Amino acid sequence: MRWGLIGASTIAEQHMIGAIRATGGEVAAVVSSTAARARDYAAQHAIAAAGDSLSLILDDPSIGAVYISSTNEKHRDQALGAIAAGKHVICEKPLAMTVAEAAEMVNAAQVAGVTFATNHHLRCSGSHRTIRDLIRAGRIGRILSLRIFHAVHLPPHLQGWRINDPAAGGGVIPDITVHDADVARFLLGEDPHSVVAQMAASGMGQGVEDSAMSVWTMPSGAMVFSHESFTHPFAGSGLEVHGTEGSIFARGVMTQQPVGEIELVTAQGREAVPFPPHNLYVQGVTDFLAAIAGQGTPAATGPDGVASLAVALAVREAARTGTRQHVTYGRAA
Repeated sequence: MRWGLIGASTIAEQHMIGAIRATGGEVAAVVSSTAARARDYAAQHAIAAAGDSLSLILDDPSIGAVYISSTNEKHRDQALGAIAAGKHVICEKPLAMTVAEAAEMVNAAQVAGVTFATNHHLRCSGSHRTIRDLIRAGRIGRILSLRIFHAVHLPPHLQGWRINDPAAGGGVIPDITVHDADVARFLLGEDPHSVVAQMAASGMGQGVEDSAMSVWTMPSGAMVFSHESFTHPFAGSGLEVHGTEGSIFARGVMTQQPVGEIELVTAQGREAVPFPPHNLYVQGVTDFLAAIAGQGTPAATGPDGVASLAVALAVREAARTGTRQHVTYGRAA
């Protein structure tokens, strides 16, 4: 597969270019907001073609797939352009600025007959897949609650628009809460029904929230607590799943690396649970290529991306208004 990168991003540099190449693909071209940045990025990463126009990728019939990692407000138009050109698409989260825009992207891909995926990397990890297997096997009984703590310190090189530009989709809620929404859906197999929330801005940036806490009601009756922040350098991250017959404690697993530890606690005692240490992004690209070949679905589908965005936006609205919000999931196919 020959790929085009839409966005000369840090995540592509650190994770996706390597994953594409590890799965036998070629990164053929990169497009950025300025031609100079695209050329510099291409030179650094041995990419043959670079420019500031989407036509560089969309008009090349030899490019079969694109990875979109531009700022959030650009995703919709770039994805629709790629879909119209017949390209398969992996798009970074959040898919768009609104649920309606995200659903439009997903529905367009279905009509065009191309594969569309959301780059929710956490569900590609061996740790999260192992936790889901424990839950499905009934090892902790009926689920009572899930606690996700994903409060980190955003490093300076990633701050920029994420902490200063609401028009570009900045803020911790679209950046991290959207991931935690996908984690909850992936592990529990159900969609949050309603949310209550609070958010805060500590002064790291301007115009957007940098911390949020929320509680979600699930159709099964389970409760979910989620905490996200850009400002917590020593908090650590992880999740806990508590059930009628046991609990799962996972520490250090809310990360792009295949690290962390899982402990299962039941009446029989405490048990360290091993998990596969594979590369999350290689797994995601592998699943995506298999879906293109008609063998299953992407790790996180387009509808998964629509749903995670719907939860995140409901959290932001609940925090803004101080009132419980019911999650509206849109009409993605």
